Amino acid sequence: MTKLYLALALTTLFCTAAYAQKRKIIDVHFHARSAGDYGNPPPDNPATGKAPNAQTNEAILKTNVGYLKKYNVVKAICSGRLLRNSDFILSDTSRFIGSLEYPDHQNNPLPDTTTFKKLFEEGKFAVFGELGLQYEGKTVADAEFEPYLAICERLGIPVAIHTGIAGPNTPYHGSPNFTIPSGRPLNVEPILKKHPRLKIQLMHMGFPFLEETKALLYVYPQVYVDISAIDWIVPKKEFYQYLKALMTAGFGKRIMYGSDQMIWEDAIGLSINQVETAPFLSNAQKNDIFYKNAMRFYNIK
Repeated sequence: MTKLYLALALTTLFCTAAYAQKRKIIDVHFHARSAGDYGNPPPDNPATGKAPNAQTNEAILKTNVGYLKKYNVVKAICSGRLLRNSDFILSDTSRFIGSLEYPDHQNNPLPDTTTFKKLFEEGKFAVFGELGLQYEGKTVADAEFEPYLAICERLGIPVAIHTGIAGPNTPYHGSPNFTIPSGRPLNVEPILKKHPRLKIQLMHMGFPFLEETKALLYVYPQVYVDISAIDWIVPKKEFYQYLKALMTAGFGKRIMYGSDQMIWEDAIGLSINQVETAPFLSNAQKNDIFYKNAMRFYNIK
């Protein structure tokens, strides 16, 4: 009997992996990282304990592109420093879409609004985010970001905002101003009221603030969420309960796949597999999460 169960499990795993490679996927939360961004040597994957394979900029790029090809991730919203983003984009212009991250791992200042607009018009980025303002104890509704949001609304630039929480001991390791309340999804509401045509992506699906996330999705149809990080870092049962709650609430057309791949390249396969094996998702719903919803949100042709 044990052998039978093992055979069935292996068959299921093989079929899931094969299907994942055929399915077209868009990763809406991917990072263009550099060697040393997380220390040297970098820490092991917090979910698996596996050390990153890539230790140089060239190796990080090569390894990540290899994994994206393996799992048929045809597009990736590439968030990071614009200079590092360009390395990824130039390596595969059809796969990567540039996104301006703030704050970034090099503590670069946000460009002034004139430069910001010019960079967008020159095609240096297409998305504003990840906005990890929570790590600074700030929110997107703070006055300093208003001129940028006005530009984004006028030019149709989607804004991707870190919401929810962060890793254990975050305030003690490089982010002393981090606060949990500054990551609440409802902090986004003031800018939605002021900018009704602004497209907002709530990263990490607002986890664990489920009720706030549902409220925003109900009231503001321009808000979408991504499932990044929680689709491989938190326990599977916890992730499934949260995802199922949003599916049950009727938001299956506004949930997008994201890996939040940073330096742990195995996160790409882990996160894809979590969705592929979700027993409550139909094949059509998986296609929506993996591809169709992001196509619509980002106007990807």
